[in-house]
Amino acid sequence: MDIKPIKTERDYKRSMKEIDALMDARPGTPDGDRLDVLVTLAEAWEQKHHTIESPDPVEAIYFAMEQRGLSRQDLEPFIGSRARVSEVLNHKRSLTLPMIRKLHEGLGIPATVLIYDNGQSRDR
Repeated sequence: MDIKPIKTERDYKRSMKEIDALMDARPGTPDGDRLDVLVTLAEAWEQKHHTIESPDPVEAIYFAMEQRGLSRQDLEPFIGSRARVSEVLNHKRSLTLPMIRKLHEGLGIPATVLIYDNGQSRDR
């Protein structure tokens, strides 16, 4: 099995083409083993060079609102008063732990996304 490390974007693209060609390989066969190794190398390359940053917590809230057809008023049970909702959505106040818990439980927004601090809040 002649497999080389992925060192460049060109190597990565070449590996992805080979992975596509081997997708139907049966496990335990030489092609299946080659596919396993190539996928492992490609995943390592992607984690190092193509990381996806967590979304801004407020953007995640807006996304959840849009998906569910919610208004700012609908957020009051999760965040607090109308003024507090406005402050959070305008990046003037950070989410508190109780808010994060309520948004996670009530709207299903992952807590890890809500905890992410991108430095946009001003109330520190």
